[in-house]
Amino acid sequence: MIYRLLCLLLLTATQAAAVDRCHGDTACQVGDRSYHVLEPDGWDGETPLPVLLHFHGWARQGTVVVNHERIAGATKLRGVLLVAPNGLGKSWDFWTSDTRDVPFADRVLEDVAKRYPIDPERIYVSGYSFGGAMAWRYVCQSGNDTAALLAVAGLIRQTEDCPQAPREVRHVHGLSDTVMDFPFGPGGDTTYPVALWRQKFGCETATPRGDWSVVPILTLSRVEWTDCAQGQVSLDTHPGGHFIPHGWIGRQLDELLGRTPTYP
Repeated sequence: MIYRLLCLLLLTATQAAAVDRCHGDTACQVGDRSYHVLEPDGWDGETPLPVLLHFHGWARQGTVVVNHERIAGATKLRGVLLVAPNGLGKSWDFWTSDTRDVPFADRVLEDVAKRYPIDPERIYVSGYSFGGAMAWRYVCQSGNDTAALLAVAGLIRQTEDCPQAPREVRHVHGLSDTVMDFPFGPGGDTTYPVALWRQKFGCETATPRGDWSVVPILTLSRVEWTDCAQGQVSLDTHPGGHFIPHGWIGRQLDELLGRTPTYP
């Protein structure tokens, strides 16, 4: 009997230790759901960390995010803690304001703050495809004060009424995207993907910032709105389809963190 009790205690302690050591491919539990977290390279274990909360694409999970060269490869080199929630059924409910995924993501960040010293002034929210739309939904509705939205090829309806907003919005979308189609505005307006935020922030003048690239195979064009009554908005477009452009997330983080943009 004592032997069985000792075995049970050992098993319980081992399971608790496994939860405490959640990292990378090993998920962290939050109630009946989970997320993945990845520390940046060379972190000293004490310095408060900026956070990139990234929502995975459809039919994926957080394991893809923490192993993705264009996501994790960017955060690891820039001192940013990567947090990747797992969607139910490998998807996200971003279609309407009545979603349980926003409260879930709030709980994820609360749990992360118990495990790591995070910088509350530098919480960035990102996502790709369905995850990009979920990132939009999250910053639209969460009560958390988020520093920036970094969305890739996914968004919500531009007619939504968002009660909340991040301090800055950065969006990238391919003009030839046929998975989550590029939302051209009236008359073929290519600035329409950020119309919701431009209206909410009170932005007026679009300022072209020219072309940029980090790999020869893809050139992006940037437009910014910096005359807004609050916040600011930037939109990068490219001639390609549905993907995360090389170096895009890294460049956004560099600019937000006041670093000289580098690749990777």
